[in-house]
Amino acid sequence: MRRRFIVSAKTAIAAGFVLILVLGAAAIWRASRALHSAAQDIRSEHEIRFVVRPLPPAVNTDFEPISSAGVFFAGARFQDHLYVAGPAGLLEYDLDGAQLHQYAVGRELPGSPLIALAPAVLADSREPELILATADDGLLAFDGRAFRQIFPYGSDTRAITTILSAASGHLLIGTKKKGVLVYDGKQIAVLHATLKDIYVTALAGSESDLWIGTLSGGVLHFHAGATDSFTEAQGLPDPQVTSLAVAGDTTYVGTPLGVAVFSRGRLSRVLAPGVLATALLATRDQLYVGSEDQGVISVQLAGRRPNPNAFHDSQLSGVRQLFVSGDGLFALARNGLYRTKPREFGWQRVLEAGAATLSDRNISALATDASGRLWVGYFDRGLDILAADTSRANHVEDEHVFCVNRIFPDAKTGTIDVATANGLVRFDNAGAEQQVLTRTDGLIADHITDIAAYGDGLALATPAGLTFLDATGARSMYAFHGLVNNHVYALGVSGDELIAGTLGGISVLDKGAVAANYTTVTSNLKHNWITAVVPVGDEWMVGTYGAGILGLEHSGRFHSFEEASGQFEVNPNAMLVTPDYVLAGTLGNGLYLYDRQSRRWSVIDAGLPSLNVTALARGNGYIYVGTDNGLVRIPEQKLHS
Repeated sequence: MRRRFIVSAKTAIAAGFVLILVLGAAAIWRASRALHSAAQDIRSEHEIRFVVRPLPPAVNTDFEPISSAGVFFAGARFQDHLYVAGPAGLLEYDLDGAQLHQYAVGRELPGSPLIALAPAVLADSREPELILATADDGLLAFDGRAFRQIFPYGSDTRAITTILSAASGHLLIGTKKKGVLVYDGKQIAVLHATLKDIYVTALAGSESDLWIGTLSGGVLHFHAGATDSFTEAQGLPDPQVTSLAVAGDTTYVGTPLGVAVFSRGRLSRVLAPGVLATALLATRDQLYVGSEDQGVISVQLAGRRPNPNAFHDSQLSGVRQLFVSGDGLFALARNGLYRTKPREFGWQRVLEAGAATLSDRNISALATDASGRLWVGYFDRGLDILAADTSRANHVEDEHVFCVNRIFPDAKTGTIDVATANGLVRFDNAGAEQQVLTRTDGLIADHITDIAAYGDGLALATPAGLTFLDATGARSMYAFHGLVNNHVYALGVSGDELIAGTLGGISVLDKGAVAANYTTVTSNLKHNWITAVVPVGDEWMVGTYGAGILGLEHSGRFHSFEEASGQFEVNPNAMLVTPDYVLAGTLGNGLYLYDRQSRRWSVIDAGLPSLNVTALARGNGYIYVGTDNGLVRIPEQKLHS
């Protein structure tokens, strides 16, 4: 009996020991799982997802570009050819200046402006490539034959400002929001914790000894795993850095107010005070400073008081890049490539951007008049009036015709009314400026956002409410009179009914009086910020800034569309109705097309110079599509394809 008791005790002790081991193992397993889960959460939080893929061949679309002012942003020598990039795409030249190829955005390249170039041998390629940075579509790597795309999924990661190739095969990437990133061929990551979440404007140096220019935080110096910061408090002329150059132990930091010189990481002096230094090139005894409006300035570095000398040239403005090739000094400016040689005076243009019909690329409004002329309004460059065949244009720009929001050909009077940020400007049918109306003439505000024919006159949308113009004069209404919100973006008219789309919802006016208001609180409206309104058949289509496109029935009920309602933005007044289609321009999602017969939406992105579609017009058998990167047109009968 005693022996049995001893055995039972031993068994119980062993079982308890096993139980303790099991419970301990379970606790360790749970802790391990928790640590693993936490590590995964941390990795997913900081992981930058991307894909590397071959760029598909060019799509043969029916969109035809209307030439905009050529702009050069960056240049590089690659495989004994010269490549120049800009908003329109990539141009390839031989060393004698003969153009060999053109790779256009929206055709051979994604619909996004090119902003930087850098020859490199990346770790995932091991052969020389020309790296192209785009404004919205990530990176392109060109081996002289084909392109591959390095495409981050996050839009903030794709908002690239500059690139710098490293000897290690890594690529340093400056962005608007994510700071400095590094691509090592396998992953994209933040280079260092001190360099994240900043707006980068320039990069220079190496991966381990890097200088970073920022938009408003001065210049950063990353070295030995730490980061030093220099702003106005440390003597920088301006907190905005516009250019960088490194020569040995000396770093030159360009700002809008001059160039700061750092010797061995310490600020020593300021050169070219007051100069907006957009490009820098340092040699052993000279510093060349490319400027926005003063050409190229040569600063002799020897002596205690360097003496700057400017190479003035009326055509050499907006210098973007300076480099040496052979025995020549080259300056890449907005409108061309210039060269000067030792013992020569002045600059010779060796490449030019080419003639163009349009004055600018950033389009904000379009309309065709009764004569078939195309009116093109710009975000900040006035407007162009194009002949019906688009072969020539007349540019108009002054203190009132500057920031154009809407162009409205008035069929009753034959005039063309232009809504601007500085008033309502009326042109006669010959295209001559006739009258300017502002607050002093009875408008509720100078800033006009939209125009519509209503009643016996016009309705004007403004950030302060509505103004009605007719033969009796001007009268206005705002929230005090029942308007749902003072900030009116868009107008739509059908008979006696006027729809006012505002920042805070929709107001429906009947014969000039508010009949109903719709908001996300009082109706099934998905988003209060209304950017466009058009009548389509027996209902309205409403563009929003955040919920896509919605339908509004006369009963006051809103309904969604299968393809066109979602989390995207319709640009202000970028909607157009034709007998067969409804078109809507979006912010970054391309052109939405509604077939009125099949009642189905589709999305067009191929053939567009940018997926930010800002304006639409119909005339001369064409549909005109304006973007923030140029203008294209397509024959209306081919639109469905």
